[in-house]
Amino acid sequence: MISMSPDDFGEAVDDALDSLPDEVARAIAEANVVILVEEEPPPGPELLGLYVGIPLDRRSVFDGYAEPDRILIFRGPLQRHSVSRGHLVEQIRVTVLHELGHLFGMSEARLHELGWG
Repeated sequence: MISMSPDDFGEAVDDALDSLPDEVARAIAEANVVILVEEEPPPGPELLGLYVGIPLDRRSVFDGYAEPDRILIFRGPLQRHSVSRGHLVEQIRVTVLHELGHLFGMSEARLHELGWG
């Protein structure tokens, strides 16, 4: 297991977001989504991240106001699955991209094709 302080972990998440093209970053900012780091996932399979919300390609102006979508990045499992600090940083990036892919309506199969699985 590779350990990273909560502050450093948060910075790695921010770095992953900062690496996005400007048009993608703008779409995320307009999408009513919040990205949070949590220590552990809910009981069940050990998730690295989780998207909770309505994907952009399924939203309608008739839906009315909705709570912000959430992307949760789980620090504990990512640390446990990493073999080095560099690997952990890369896994954080892949997890952030994976969950953002769900926001944009991408399937698990497509995310794996892109290397974000």
